[in-house]
This record gives sequence, C-alpha cells and structure tokens, in this order.
Amino acid sequence: MSALETPGRMNGLPAAQPAESDGATVPTRLWALEELKSRISGGGAVLFTGSVTLPGEAKYEWQQGVEVDGLLDMDWSVASDVLGALGHPVRLVVLREVLRGVQTVADLGAVEGFGTSGQLYHHLRLLVAAGWLRSAGRSRYEVPPARVVPLLVVLAAAQR
Repeated sequence: MSALETPGRMNGLPAAQPAESDGATVPTRLWALEELKSRISGGGAVLFTGSVTLPGEAKYEWQQGVEVDGLLDMDWSVASDVLGALGHPVRLVVLREVLRGVQTVADLGAVEGFGTSGQLYHHLRLLVAAGWLRSAGRSRYEVPPARVVPLLVVLAAAQR
C-alpha cells in the first residue's frame, strides 16, 4: 500500500476515502467532497484542486469542477489527442523534467533515454499541440500554469 492509499492523514491533509454507497454519513475528513455536494444538484460533479510549489519556488493553485451530466453527454473523442499525448513514456519524462526545472532543449537532450534531438523535438511538438507544454522562447519550454495541477491530477489518478 502506497502512502497515498494509507488511511489517515498525509502531509496534514485528510487521505482520500470512498464515500459510503448505502447512504451512511460521510466522515468529515472528506471536507472537499462535503463542500462539493453542498454546491451541486442533479447527477453530481467532479472536483480537482491543488496547491503546488515546484523547484525554483514557482507556485500554482488550481481548482476545477465539472458537472457529471455534462461529462457524460460530451463527445469523449475530443479528449483523445490531449490524453494521447501523455501515452508515451518519453513524453511523461519530458513533462516531469520540465516541472523539475529542466527547460531548455539542450538540457532535456542530456537526459538519458530521450533519443536523438529529432525524436525529442517530435515529442515536444506533440506535447505543445496537446497543450501540456508551451514555448517559453529560445528553445525553452514550460508547462502552462493552468495545466500544472491537472497534469499532476492525471498522474495521481493513474496510480494503482
């Protein structure tokens, strides 16, 4: 069992716990869920939020809520390019390294396993096209601020 799956508190925050499906009272440790439920009606909603400080002291705070009815009614195929860009191990490592502060193509090229510069530029182009990266000028890349927390949420959701 990983630290994220361990019941109780982690880093001062309540650990994620599933809600009871039999109508039982949800424990107060699900404070974000309780607040979300107080604000919605209908089929429910999904909320993700985060407060992140990355190397170099860059700080990001983000909150996004989406109603479930809208998610179920939308054309999910429009998300395939955005999600597909995350479907390659090299692109995930590129994103991790950029979040860690490695921003230039030269520095990214020095990371083992990225292959040739042509291969690296191929992965960078796909990540930029999907909106996970943006050019910061002079062969530098960054994760757009509005994508930092969503990216980390996707990675957290992918944990087993």
